[in-house]
Amino acid sequence: MDKKIYLTLENGKVFEGYSFGAEREVVGELVFTTGMTGYIETLTDPSYYGQIVTQTFPLIGNYGVITADMESPKCRLTAYVVREKCDYPSNFRCEMTLGQFLKEQDVPAVYGVDTRELTRIVREAGVMNAALTFRPLTDLSALKSYRVKDAVKTVSSHTVSEKGDKDGLKVVVYDFGAKGNIVRELVKRGCHVIEVPAETTAEEALSYEPDGIMLTNGPGDPAENTEVVANIRKLIGKKPIFGICLGHQLFALAMGGQTRKMKYGHRGANQPVKDLVTGKVFITSQNHGYEVVSDSVKDGKLTFINANDGTCEGVDYPSVRAATVQFHPEACGGPHDANYLFDRFIANMRKEKGYAEEK
Repeated sequence: MDKKIYLTLENGKVFEGYSFGAEREVVGELVFTTGMTGYIETLTDPSYYGQIVTQTFPLIGNYGVITADMESPKCRLTAYVVREKCDYPSNFRCEMTLGQFLKEQDVPAVYGVDTRELTRIVREAGVMNAALTFRPLTDLSALKSYRVKDAVKTVSSHTVSEKGDKDGLKVVVYDFGAKGNIVRELVKRGCHVIEVPAETTAEEALSYEPDGIMLTNGPGDPAENTEVVANIRKLIGKKPIFGICLGHQLFALAMGGQTRKMKYGHRGANQPVKDLVTGKVFITSQNHGYEVVSDSVKDGKLTFINANDGTCEGVDYPSVRAATVQFHPEACGGPHDANYLFDRFIANMRKEKGYAEEK
């Protein structure tokens, strides 16, 4: 029998379960994700840095762990909560069980928790801090004072890497905690991708003579990244820009807009997003706890809203040749409804490059 472990919420509610993964105690921000599949991608998405992630789907681990499906080299979340774990996965690609992987990645986890009740608490009360401990927690002071800090600085790569066709369109990708499939989608379309650290200056980025700039997803409070926002401000109007998730929020801040924390965010692969131009609704993959305040958008027009709560899901800034979306068009795992946005970015770069060459 696995060791008992206690999940204590900031409001004092305690859930008793069993430990699997790394045996250590942690404090983090408790969130939930509604994805029915894609737990490998969830575990390795850097946007979950500092968070204790609850899976609403009751059985996790049934196809094991396949390292080729990882979205980054390591897990960045603080801990993992599931109703039931699968110790005997069935999949010809399986390399190890979920429990083995979490131990290897030094991620604490708990199973046997009523994740339905836990999710309802977060939905009603909002995101809150929580702790995983091997004895019932009596002092909640450290738990209540916890904050996710320096998230982008922690997860961003500190080296420059290049991928793809050297003769293709050149894209500088800012790694704020990028999911690997963003780069793969660009490479698949023939791009030469230069992935740079979050702290890369605008001057350094432009020195690569790129055809476009990609601002990726990442964790934490976008407003915390004042230096990054200042750099993005210097890039505005210089090259076509495409922002995803945190990149969408950072660009809005650079344009003079505002962001705010949501009650419990959007996390999962089934978020409906409405295109305000066509009226079409897409099902999208999302992972964020902050939003761009729609009324604060400067020099841009809303292009997408969330069909559930009406929050801002996309903005076009035609005067500066930029477009950003809150959801994940690369959707790994998740639906591919919005994958065409990469093609639109490619078309914008081709148009820009052609115009420059003609002049």
